[in-house]
Amino acid sequence: MKNGNKYGTHRVIEPAGTLPQPAFKLDNTMEIYDNEILIDVQTLNIDSASYAQIKAACDGDAARMREMILRVVAERGKMQNPVTGSGGMLIGTARAIGPRHPDKRLRAGDKIATLVSLSLTPLKIERITGLRPGSDQVDVEGQAILFESGIYAVLPADLPERLALAVLDVAGAPAQVARLVKAGETACIIGGGGKSGLLCCYQAMKQAGPGGRVIVVEHSEENARRVRDLGLATHVIVADATRALDVYERVTAITGERGCDVTINNVNVPSTEMTSILVTRDGGLVYFFSMATSFSKAALGAEGVGKDVTLLIGNGYAAGHAELALDIIRESAPLRELFERQYCTSL
Repeated sequence: MKNGNKYGTHRVIEPAGTLPQPAFKLDNTMEIYDNEILIDVQTLNIDSASYAQIKAACDGDAARMREMILRVVAERGKMQNPVTGSGGMLIGTARAIGPRHPDKRLRAGDKIATLVSLSLTPLKIERITGLRPGSDQVDVEGQAILFESGIYAVLPADLPERLALAVLDVAGAPAQVARLVKAGETACIIGGGGKSGLLCCYQAMKQAGPGGRVIVVEHSEENARRVRDLGLATHVIVADATRALDVYERVTAITGERGCDVTINNVNVPSTEMTSILVTRDGGLVYFFSMATSFSKAALGAEGVGKDVTLLIGNGYAAGHAELALDIIRESAPLRELFERQYCTSL
């Protein structure tokens, strides 16, 4: 059995010398190195920005979407959308564990969810067995490789697998909200009605407390209504987040010119950077969880309007993020019911 590099550089085909995520093509031969985990893949959860792009490019046609996903994986050896650069995550069963893998608790046969991006995970799909244009979960027959550095979670026994997958896919977002939003502060959640947005709203309401405010900006009337119905915000604005001045005026009508202390961007479309920046107070903080974010637009745009705000890249990993996100679903029966209705039906 061959020796593998901790970070998976031995799987990079091109360009040589890069890490697996920025690499164009990976070796997806499913013969493991001594520090890897081989996974029989059950379901991919393609990230929201990537799935929205695939759906739009294929006019929502399921057959064309299948073809596009298979083509990307065949070309790159991983599921990395060539437009968004993002991937997603997966659930499956550990089939084999290399003898030099450091986690000795994992056993062959354990059901796991990977907590690293599909954009760096060697993947081979034999066929797609289920796909709905309305869901970002795709059932497959295939295999994947997890590197020594790749984090994962054993699937919890008390939650349905599809529900756990949906939640774990965006676990980094509410975990960062727990770190960033303080009691009594005003938080703005842009794209608050989607999967990551709802979890962020729940956590933001918890963090801000009765003396704080949570303002949600949501494009969809239906999504806005469910935020209101679930009591996950103090204020809900239905608006197009790409229209920065319109959203700025509507948010500051609530906050005054001071703006929001923390803004969390969860949208899955581009060109919402300046909206996030404008609604945030000087000295405040903007967290871009969205993979549709252009960080050059954000950095140069903030400079251009003279905004002294801290801009954070949406690192999908935070210590304890998986358990925190799953605990939200355990705590909130209405959120669990909503997520089960959306993600636990058969494809």
